[in-house]
Amino acid sequence: MAANTENIKSQMRKGFLEYCILMILDGKAAYASDIMQRLKEAKLIVVEGTLYPLLTRLKNAGMLDYEWQESTQGPPRKYYKLTTEGMVTLAELADAWKEMYEAIDLITTKKQ
Repeated sequence: MAANTENIKSQMRKGFLEYCILMILDGKAAYASDIMQRLKEAKLIVVEGTLYPLLTRLKNAGMLDYEWQESTQGPPRKYYKLTTEGMVTLAELADAWKEMYEAIDLITTKKQ
């Protein structure tokens, strides 16, 4: 695979991460390691050095909030959840994703 292709794939993943995090938190609060696990399962490998700044950025933008919950396995854990603004953003991104998917599908099917 060409080096340029790897760079493009990396940029595409970065663009999807915020949307994916919002989807993971839709309807359910989650601990950072749970979010990371879900992203890994989806082949969107993320390291802590990427995830935590992204969670902070989303929180600072008003899309996420967090609450501390006691843990049976050590210190309290920070659980992230969507705010109302996060839910609105998620809906807008879902619409944008649908539009992009339909555009790509149209281009792909017209090619044949």
